[in-house]
Amino acid sequence: MEYHEPVMLDESVEGLNIRPEGIYVDVTFGGGGHSREILSCLGEKGKLIGFDQDPDAAKNAPHDERFFLVQANFRFLSRYLRYLGVEKVDGILADLGVSSHQIDLPEKGFSHRFSGPLDMRMNSGVKQTAESLLKECDKRELQEVFSKYGEVRNSKTLAERIVKARDTMPLKTTADFVEMIGDLVRGPRSRYLSMVFQALRIAVNEELKALEEVLEQSGAHLKVGGRLSVISYHSLEDRIVKNFIRSGNTSGRIDKDEYGVVQTPFKKVTKKPITPTAGEIQRNPRSRSAKLRIAERL
Repeated sequence: MEYHEPVMLDESVEGLNIRPEGIYVDVTFGGGGHSREILSCLGEKGKLIGFDQDPDAAKNAPHDERFFLVQANFRFLSRYLRYLGVEKVDGILADLGVSSHQIDLPEKGFSHRFSGPLDMRMNSGVKQTAESLLKECDKRELQEVFSKYGEVRNSKTLAERIVKARDTMPLKTTADFVEMIGDLVRGPRSRYLSMVFQALRIAVNEELKALEEVLEQSGAHLKVGGRLSVISYHSLEDRIVKNFIRSGNTSGRIDKDEYGVVQTPFKKVTKKPITPTAGEIQRNPRSRSAKLRIAERL
């Protein structure tokens, strides 16, 4: 099954500084590209634990005794590590991008390019869908979703349109939604709609909250010298990752000791985020906005 070409494969896995006998976690297993590269660096006693809430991801699981797939959201990292009897790990990798496989499935409703149900759930077991969110949220809540998660400039006007039109216009499919808001597009049509759909997807799946939770848990489970390697794709994610590496918490709160020295459990492995090469962007355009940050547990 084709998910997508793993982004910054070499850079992200090399950033883990893999020990052959170590224990590693890929919290975004997806198509398994990063996981297979990690496994290729491990020895016979090494272990890799993968997380993915998409049931389809299980079809990509390698037949390898060193690998175990947890079919759950990565926000439950601590719970499942305890279940597996693992207290500390040597490295954690996260590729926060939505897979090409999911985006290109009309029945998922992630893309404005295809007509499909207004679903947008990464995990079909979750109750809330994009349709229910659009029908149940009030104007203020909708404005916050589009402004905060999509950075949509006319989020207030957009929210007002949805609230006014949703009782009289169809709102079952992505095509219905695009027709409802089509005349509000500002700037390039595809970019605007992508920002709106991104905002809905993030809200439906609580993506930023889940990211904050897994980062906070990673600090407790990484061994001293263990590495955190995270690829983000938009400013909201990157800001959270940057704050966490700098301060040890996702709010970015800086704690200092009595001498004014910043207290953080991590050190940056690279001062600036790593970005894809021109060759990778040409080969895989969806990598163009990716940023890789690597940190080491102190």
